[in-house]
Amino acid sequence: MRLKRRSLLSALAAPLAMPVLAQAQAGLPAGWPDRPLRLILPYTPGGGTDTVARALGARLNTALGQSVVVENRPGAGGNLATELVATARPDGYTLLMGNQGPISVNPTLFGRNLKVNPQTALDPVAMVAETPLVLVAGPATGATTLAGLIEEARAKKGQLNYASPGNGAAGHLAMALLLQQAGVEATHVPFRGAAPGLTDVAAGHVAAMISTLPSVAGLVQGGALRALAVTGDKRVETMPDVPTVAETLPGYRVTAWYGILLPHGTPEPIRARLESAILTSLETPDLIRSLQTEGAVPYPMKGEEFGRFIAAERARWAPVIRAAGITAD
Repeated sequence: MRLKRRSLLSALAAPLAMPVLAQAQAGLPAGWPDRPLRLILPYTPGGGTDTVARALGARLNTALGQSVVVENRPGAGGNLATELVATARPDGYTLLMGNQGPISVNPTLFGRNLKVNPQTALDPVAMVAETPLVLVAGPATGATTLAGLIEEARAKKGQLNYASPGNGAAGHLAMALLLQQAGVEATHVPFRGAAPGLTDVAAGHVAAMISTLPSVAGLVQGGALRALAVTGDKRVETMPDVPTVAETLPGYRVTAWYGILLPHGTPEPIRARLESAILTSLETPDLIRSLQTEGAVPYPMKGEEFGRFIAAERARWAPVIRAAGITAD
């Protein structure tokens, strides 16, 4: 009887032991994760990075069996959040939602003033999503097409002005690259965030601006702004009549992208577990819908490929920054 009871207990315990055994075989610390994870992002609530982070975090709650707490740590062009994660304990519990600003632009923009180098202080886990940007114009310009805006800029010889959310922001770089490819100049007017810049474009104080799709959609639909072009490699479903920049300037492509990184030195099994959870989550209909609501699309990419992508982005934007004379605020 005792033998049978022992056998029964062993049989009941076997299913419970299997996940622990699988973790051990995968090299994961037993029980990981056994407490909430922190997802740090470098911007204030409500922006594109914030909404993507929260949509992903909600899905990872299910995938990892632990809550993922999103923390907004804005400041210094995204560098504060980068430093926080880079200097955190490399145990997989502190993640960074990175984008092109802090990760691929700031090493050139800030140079030796950076306290940590994202290239060596962080390990890429996975690319999450990207979103096209939209070039919009207001009553300060009569241009109704990108070609028309370029001709106006050429005629005004640098006096045409354009807004951006700040020096080195995605919209600033996208416009700088556009002007360089078009061979014209314009005057940059930086704002502290997209909303005040778009407000001034709509009021006629500034001619144009490149910003994210969600930030301009309502203003375009309401007639306050005109959408001249989208910056991705194809037209967007919600604005099918708006051409791409590449239809006027072949080869042009700019998107805002979002990806997850960890402190350098995080054990590979933990990094791989997070990579798998993120890529699997990006296949779920609810997360896809959440991203699409914010004008983003899933852009799944494994860590190794994501690392190469980041390196290519740094190499791509460095000459644009130098040619445009862009400096940190």
